[in-house]
Amino acid sequence: MKKFLRKHFVKIIIACILLAIVVSIPFIFKQSNESLSYNNYTLSLTYNDNLKTIEGEEEVCYFNNSNNAFSSLYFHLYPNAFAEGTTSKVVSNNNFDKAFPNGASYGKIEILQVTDQFDSPLEFSVGGEDNNILEVVLPEILYPDESINIKISFVSSLPNANHRYGYGENTINIANFYPIACVYQDGEGFFTQPYHSNGDPFYSDVANYNVNLTAPSTFVVASSGEQISKVENDGETSYNICGEKIRDFCIVLSQKFEIFSTTVDGITINYFGYQGDKDMQEDVDFAGECVKTYNSLFGKYPYSVLNVVKANFVHGGMEYPNIVLISDSVSAKDYKYVIAHEIAHQWWYGVVGTNQYQHAWIDEGLAEYSTYLFFEEHDEYGLSYNNMISNALSNYKFFVQVYENVNGTVDTSMDRALDQFATEPEYVQLTYTKGVLLFDNLREMLGKDKFLKALKELYQDYAYQNISPAELIASLSSSSNRNLEKVIKSWIDGEVVIA
Repeated sequence: MKKFLRKHFVKIIIACILLAIVVSIPFIFKQSNESLSYNNYTLSLTYNDNLKTIEGEEEVCYFNNSNNAFSSLYFHLYPNAFAEGTTSKVVSNNNFDKAFPNGASYGKIEILQVTDQFDSPLEFSVGGEDNNILEVVLPEILYPDESINIKISFVSSLPNANHRYGYGENTINIANFYPIACVYQDGEGFFTQPYHSNGDPFYSDVANYNVNLTAPSTFVVASSGEQISKVENDGETSYNICGEKIRDFCIVLSQKFEIFSTTVDGITINYFGYQGDKDMQEDVDFAGECVKTYNSLFGKYPYSVLNVVKANFVHGGMEYPNIVLISDSVSAKDYKYVIAHEIAHQWWYGVVGTNQYQHAWIDEGLAEYSTYLFFEEHDEYGLSYNNMISNALSNYKFFVQVYENVNGTVDTSMDRALDQFATEPEYVQLTYTKGVLLFDNLREMLGKDKFLKALKELYQDYAYQNISPAELIASLSSSSNRNLEKVIKSWIDGEVVIA
């Protein structure tokens, strides 16, 4: 009997050990993949205010986390969208005068040299629509789980434009200005789509950034990342700025900035307004309320700093990691709303990323819906959740009616690439407005608590990744214990009837 018990006890111990090993394997693999998943960018930049240029030396440590081997790597050259004679336009015809108040102006990026880590030249070419893609031929095949260091010398010339990339009367906006690695999607290849006037035509992986910037000392600098050091010398100031696990890097310069700050949940919120502006302390306090509310609703903002920056910008606002741009043309009554929306993007785009070119409804719909949630939590601002939903429904139905009257029919599908929306209003109604109505419908089905729990789990499970529509559906279905695939697809495919 003792021998029998001892024999089976040993079997139980072995089984437990094997079970522990099996259970731990996914965790081990996950940790291993995470340690390899982030590219590293080291940027040495000099801003020349006379020439309105950024001279840059970029070193990229690129990790191949795919299942395929690469003979070449591809990088977006977004500034070339601003060159003369391009096929794709950076703004719609309706917004041209607002973006270019002094008339047409052009920008570009010139690739001077590409080398390996030993400074040996690498073969490269610039091509694609509007010369929007840099191809770098690798000296040898880059296999899965391997990395390579590439150095790229470039000069980016800024247009006189109130845009993400350009200089205006009050600010110099330097975004999407450097070669950034194209995302590789298994089964689809490198994503090399060009710029488009609709939406935010960007798609990038999370990476680590170490940036050294030199600029005239007359400018105040706001940027992505966290400022580590600042040294002034002979009329110029050199900054070292680092960003860990961020999706992009943006810089805004101005000689008119005044900074107000607050701290929320251990996060420093800086508001960059223009000297002489009123209500700057109120604006930074409001931004702090946004961060605190979204921390509670979705999960904590993972970075130590967030910069809210007033800027020349053709649209209402724009999001980048650790920094949001709020257009100085936004009316006073809409200013806080735009701040709340753009800060929401720090969660939906910044931490949980998407292919904004192909699936804009995900990050825009979630950011807009999050804005509604913020004002629902803060009725002191006089915006009722139910009224906002009612207005969104009215606006969407009016859009459908107008398009049906003019065209005889209307395509209400949401999951389209930016270049598949015929007009800017169509894009806005089907990504922002219909996105809000979709998520409100899910909330109504699941109940508020269960729906918010699902969003919190989505944020936690897909932090620092790019989420597809299928993964979004699977995540929300799993968290809510409901199969939501047919419901969500009926919305995004344009089959749902909105009465």
